[in-house]
Amino acid sequence: MRHKTALITGAAGGIGEAVVRAVAAEGVAVAALDANAQALALVVKELRAEGHVVRGYPVDVSSSMAVDAVVSAAEHELGPIVYLVNAAGVLRTGAAVALSDEDWSMSFAVNATGVFHVSRSVVRRMIPRRKGSIVTVTSNAAGTPRWSMAAYAASKAAAAGFTRCLGLEVAKFGIRCNVVAPGSTNTPMLTSLWGDGGDALRACLDGTPETFRVGIPLGRLAESADVAEAVLFLLSERAAHITMHDLTVDGGAALGR
Repeated sequence: MRHKTALITGAAGGIGEAVVRAVAAEGVAVAALDANAQALALVVKELRAEGHVVRGYPVDVSSSMAVDAVVSAAEHELGPIVYLVNAAGVLRTGAAVALSDEDWSMSFAVNATGVFHVSRSVVRRMIPRRKGSIVTVTSNAAGTPRWSMAAYAASKAAAAGFTRCLGLEVAKFGIRCNVVAPGSTNTPMLTSLWGDGGDALRACLDGTPETFRVGIPLGRLAESADVAEAVLFLLSERAAHITMHDLTVDGGAALGR
């Protein structure tokens, strides 16, 4: 992977930041994308101080024009993109019948349409070069119903379906497309839902029968680095004959689905 270029969305925190760190540690130049310009600048500054080649690009992935401009700039400044990780995501919770139009549209704008915009822009450049590896980070909720997560689950399922279809179409160009589906992961996105955290963490680990949710058989939350390692594997040549695959990283919470 050394001396190649990766583009990673959602790079300013959580799983996306962990992926940036893991990929940069392999000697890959990273174009780090996020809508939060301030948080992104801090991550980039820290990584560059450690000697990594990382450039930050603040962008809203729901804007196709903005995405195309950033992808073009990243290739000009860092070189041809060989690796793409779609890790940007938003979480809007609530009962399906109580979700607002804005909750629904925002979930899809970032979690699904954003994946489409970034993947389309990058793959159009990968095809003539006949190489590339793409991983989209979704959720185990894309395949297992979760209480109060209809918009999130539906948008992540759309992203997963798109990524696998894209993988089918571009396999003839030597481009691989895979999905990593995390479960409950120790990130601000999850912990912001918990308040004081103690009871919520216990319920997450043990399960909540009233919401038809099993716990986590391994008995702990994933760390962002756990998910990043799965992403790194699928990006790399160690996974050279794997495409259109959906790898769940959830400690068994979806019972192997």
